[in-house]
Amino acid sequence: MKKLLLISNSILYGQGYLEHCKSDIRNFLKGIKEILFIPYALKDYDAYAKTVNDYFSTIDISVKGIHTTDPQTSIVEASSLFIGGGNTFRLLNELYKLDIIEAIRERVINGMPYIGSSAGVNVACPTIKTTNDMPIVYPPSFNGLNLIPFQINPHYIDADPRSTHQGETREQRLKEFCEENNQSVIGLREGAWFWIENERTTLKGKTGAKLFKQDGTTYEFKEGDIVEI
Repeated sequence: MKKLLLISNSILYGQGYLEHCKSDIRNFLKGIKEILFIPYALKDYDAYAKTVNDYFSTIDISVKGIHTTDPQTSIVEASSLFIGGGNTFRLLNELYKLDIIEAIRERVINGMPYIGSSAGVNVACPTIKTTNDMPIVYPPSFNGLNLIPFQINPHYIDADPRSTHQGETREQRLKEFCEENNQSVIGLREGAWFWIENERTTLKGKTGAKLFKQDGTTYEFKEGDIVEI
C-alpha cells in the first residue's frame, strides 16, 4: 500500500524549486487535487508554505499548511502529504511535540502518498541519525517515521580527490554509522530520488546513489535500478 517519493534536494543547481523532478511529482500525485504541507523544518512557516504553494499551483494542486489547521484532523483527512527540507532536528522535534508521528505513519502505511525532500526524507527513515544537520534542538528521540527499512543520507557528496580538506568525508561518516548501527544507509546524491510503491524501490534521476552496508562494503545504484538491500 505504501507510496513514497523521497527526493534528495529541493533545488538543483540552475533550476527552480523542485523543477528537476517535476514530471515525477506530477505523475506521483495523478488524480490528487490537494496536498497537506508540513513546514516545520524552517522557522517561517508562512513564507515556506507560499513557496510550496507557488510550486504546486503550476501542476494544479492546492496546498494546505498544517500549521494553519488542527494537525491531527488534517492528517486524518489528507489525501497526500509533503514534508519539505530544512533542519531535521527542528522538524522531528515539532512532530513529537504535536504527537503526530504515529498518525502520519499509519496514514502512509495504509496508502496516503508521501513526498519528502531533504529533511522530509530523513524523518521517513527509521531514525534521523544519518542527517547532515546540526542538532539545533533536542527532540525526545532520534526515531523517525520508520516508513522504509533503511537509512538515507540526502545531499550525498563524493570526496574530491583534489581537495586539501583534512576532515572526514561523507563516506567515512556513513561507514562510522554502519559500525555502530544495524541498518544499511544509502547516500542519495543531489538530483536523485526514490519512487517507492509497496516494497518496490526504484532509483530515479541521473546522479545515482551509493549503498553502505553493515559489513563495510559499498555498492553503486544508477537511474532505473530497483533497490534491494
